[in-house]
Amino acid sequence: MTAAQPDTGTGTGPTVLRILLGRRLRELREAKGITREAAGYEIRSSDSKISRMELGRVGFKERDVADLLTLYGVSDEQERRTLLDLARQANSPGWWHRFGDVSPTWLQAFLGLEPAASLIRTYEVQFVPGLLQTADYARAVTLLGHERLTPDQVEKRVALRMERQQLLTRENPPQLWAVLDEAVLRRPIGGWAVMRGQIAALMEATKLPNVTIQVLPFAAGGHSAAGGAFTLLRFPEDDLPDIVYAEQLTSAIYLEKRDDADAYAEALERLSVEAEPPSRTPEILDRVLHEIDSA
Repeated sequence: MTAAQPDTGTGTGPTVLRILLGRRLRELREAKGITREAAGYEIRSSDSKISRMELGRVGFKERDVADLLTLYGVSDEQERRTLLDLARQANSPGWWHRFGDVSPTWLQAFLGLEPAASLIRTYEVQFVPGLLQTADYARAVTLLGHERLTPDQVEKRVALRMERQQLLTRENPPQLWAVLDEAVLRRPIGGWAVMRGQIAALMEATKLPNVTIQVLPFAAGGHSAAGGAFTLLRFPEDDLPDIVYAEQLTSAIYLEKRDDADAYAEALERLSVEAEPPSRTPEILDRVLHEIDSA
């Protein structure tokens, strides 16, 4: 394992670093046959703290990592230095932390994982994916469920979404593959003027070499993703599994077990077959624009 660079908002950030370090610590512990309870005792804590560390869900104290490395028999100075450097980098705040007052805690893990993905596959049934939303559309979506937000809070949420989108045009961007239910294009979020601008933006997005958009027409009937919208993240690091993210009304779920991720990946494959091919997307969007203009 080599030390990664601190987060710049455009690559591997602290969330991913914590996961990678946690996995390595778990591997070292299991290789020595040491229980979580014994490891927790070594750092003056509990087995639940070790579990959270190994899952990458908490920050790392360098002293704790150093003590665990000693317990696990890691004496090679280069490996110790690499892992301790990783612990320091994993504790640096991500770019999204300055939006912490307007973003729920369950979203922040996703904001840390998304920039590190090499492939982002998403299915949306109601809204345009956040990475493809215009500011006006994002503002309208925000107001749908957060009527009590102040105007400043609304604008800060919009700014957060716009900053997320920078990853699509950065150097070495991820591949984004989005399947949109036809209802996404037919539902006038924010009114038809906002929707017209949003669909025009989708047409521009189809020109990006790293963006693929498909439309699942009403005529397709029932389909394999009837449960709702979700996103699958795939990472270039071999140590990181695919992660499925699905938002709920007041929380989100993260799935990383191989069987779960494979099931969602298979659903996406079926959706991509049932949807119109990407080559037809500009034509479909153009037709919807003409329908809006003639309404």
